[in-house]
Amino acid sequence: MLLSDFDYHLPEELIAQEPLADRAASRMLVVDRATGTWQDRSFRQFPSFLHPGDCLVLNDSRVFPSRLYGHREGYSGHVEVFLTQQESADGLRWTALVRPGRKMRSGERIVISDELAVEIVGRGEFGERTVNLSSKGEIFDVLERAGHVPLPPYIRRPDTLADRERYQTVFARERGSVAAPTAGLHFTPEILDACRAAGAAIARVTLHVGLGTFQPLHTEIIEEVKLHSESFVVPPEAASAMNAASRVVAVGTTSVRAIESDPARPHTSLFISPGFRFQRTGAMLTNFHLPKSSLLVLVCAFAGRDLALSTYRHAVEARYRFFSYGDCMLIL
Repeated sequence: MLLSDFDYHLPEELIAQEPLADRAASRMLVVDRATGTWQDRSFRQFPSFLHPGDCLVLNDSRVFPSRLYGHREGYSGHVEVFLTQQESADGLRWTALVRPGRKMRSGERIVISDELAVEIVGRGEFGERTVNLSSKGEIFDVLERAGHVPLPPYIRRPDTLADRERYQTVFARERGSVAAPTAGLHFTPEILDACRAAGAAIARVTLHVGLGTFQPLHTEIIEEVKLHSESFVVPPEAASAMNAASRVVAVGTTSVRAIESDPARPHTSLFISPGFRFQRTGAMLTNFHLPKSSLLVLVCAFAGRDLALSTYRHAVEARYRFFSYGDCMLIL
């Protein structure tokens, strides 16, 4: 398979730049895999698609301010450091993306604030850097003050204080993601209560979103794709709830990857493509994903490539809002 087989045309004006005033006000495209049909609905109707015996799986990872702006020590030029994966238990060593990358060699020191500095100590295969942080105070407290919300690059505006709340699910609990598990952004406490009232159990898993989820793919041959690993946990109580369920409804591609990975391992680099045999996932709520991305390939694996791309073309024609702050799709 070729990556170009997972492409579609998206007008730039359909990329959502702001969240809706009401989290639950998004549109929802409901796709029936059995009949190959779809219908335009609203996310507020999501609980009506749940039944007694269902288990709704949420990724409770919490986004932290992982984008840092500073300057090279001794220079005035602007430098961006994007922390992508924690490499040490004390939170002081990270894998990061650095811009401008060509100038940033090992030994370079970047001043972020009076409390925080970054030293480059290594380079990865695709240009990512290993960095050490030095801080005056507990590192995550300092990052909360000095860091910025890691909005994706297709949101063409600076982050705001409002993004600290809206680029976060209402059930976020375990700090560690550098991008939001965006299908969960639509939920409110009231919607979660309605899901329980519909008879669905709710299970929480944790997958810390990093490069494995959002970095562009580096090969045109699907079978050659290798993703960066991401840490995840499927707690015993979540596994028990899924085992007891008549259907598992995963909220987001990150929840799918967590529950389809080997729970005995602390990290996953699972790449789901057409032909994959889903062991747990019975239905999936997901946002609309970038062309030629690993997430779109996953959706095509679950729904079927032709049906998935047909629904995407319909979503474009119907002027759905795309990507992180956009609308969603329920695949049954």
